[in-house]
Amino acid sequence: MALESSRSNKSHKSEDSIPNLSREMCSLLLADLEKAKRPVLRATKCSLDNSRYDFKVGYLTPGPKKVATELNVSSVKKMSRAIFLLEILLRNIETGAVNTKRELYYMSKGEIKHNPSLRPLDFGSQDESDEIIDFICEMLECYREEFNCYANDRGGQTYSQHLIVTETMSDGEKAVIDLSKMGTSPFQPKNRPQKLKLTAKKKIDFAIIIESEGTANTLVVNGFTKRNNCILIGSGGVPSNAVRAWSKTIQDQLKIPLFFWGDLDAYTMQNIFRTLKAGSASSLIRNSDFSAPDVKFLGVLPEDIKKYDLADYPVKENDAQEVRALKKASDALANDPFFKDKRNKGLAAILKWLLTHKRRCEQQAYFTVDPRDPIMPEKIILEKIKRGDYV
Repeated sequence: MALESSRSNKSHKSEDSIPNLSREMCSLLLADLEKAKRPVLRATKCSLDNSRYDFKVGYLTPGPKKVATELNVSSVKKMSRAIFLLEILLRNIETGAVNTKRELYYMSKGEIKHNPSLRPLDFGSQDESDEIIDFICEMLECYREEFNCYANDRGGQTYSQHLIVTETMSDGEKAVIDLSKMGTSPFQPKNRPQKLKLTAKKKIDFAIIIESEGTANTLVVNGFTKRNNCILIGSGGVPSNAVRAWSKTIQDQLKIPLFFWGDLDAYTMQNIFRTLKAGSASSLIRNSDFSAPDVKFLGVLPEDIKKYDLADYPVKENDAQEVRALKKASDALANDPFFKDKRNKGLAAILKWLLTHKRRCEQQAYFTVDPRDPIMPEKIILEKIKRGDYV
């Protein structure tokens, strides 16, 4: 048996599709066992060597490669665990319950505790159960959110004097959030499906996604959103699914320019900005709903260092993490379809600069330009946007 999911990289699937696909998979699995045949489960291979990038689409999509798991002595536990966890996940859909991966790990242990015959399926750590959940999603080409399984993270801290968010609740009621009325508290969308409609009290000129939540908060306190008709988002490092989905919502509904402001280093370019703009290889089946292809890299740009006399520093040769990031940058230039695409040559050029000069510069370096002027970083940001000084 080889189950080939007919689902492509599309969102808004019917609520019955996952249970139906699951039943089909289990029926074929059982039929092969009854015929004394070895079942084979095939899952989408979520890795860089199976990633495709089309500039017109804007994000990484899966290629044709599948990972085949055939029933044998070494795979029987993996396949049995998959069916075991699938039953728990399907129960979420049936009852409307919501759980995190951590909770599902303990729920599986609870099932085993109350049914000792399941003890051979027990998970030694959450990493093991997480791997099976990912395997199930890659087989069915679905999101874990479609199983009502959510990570315990939130969307970026969002500030604006002009943005209004209307959320339609599950019972049909509507909640209207005027971000200008929230004081110093940010709006943070959840990492789960929310029916959000975005409107503006006044024309919004742009949105900036800032790598550091602390720096985003500094700009807000210093009056950035009061002086500018904008949206400001603190992403908090590598963007979570919630940050990525929220950025896409802003892109699709408001049709305004999106900019990313972060550090100039290999890790930021690959793990943070690329993930925000085009998704990641590990989430190929999710990138359509978790990426914002229109976002531009505002800085720090290599030329900003000289232009603004920014404080930068060399990559530490004895720092394993920084060395690893540079090695990944070299691999990305050779193998990553996103950086290999000629229409992303400006971003690839930044990676090449980092490899050549082996230097890095943090976004907070803009505060060195005039430490006595608290809004100097704001002036630089606005200047760069006005001149089109971004990639």
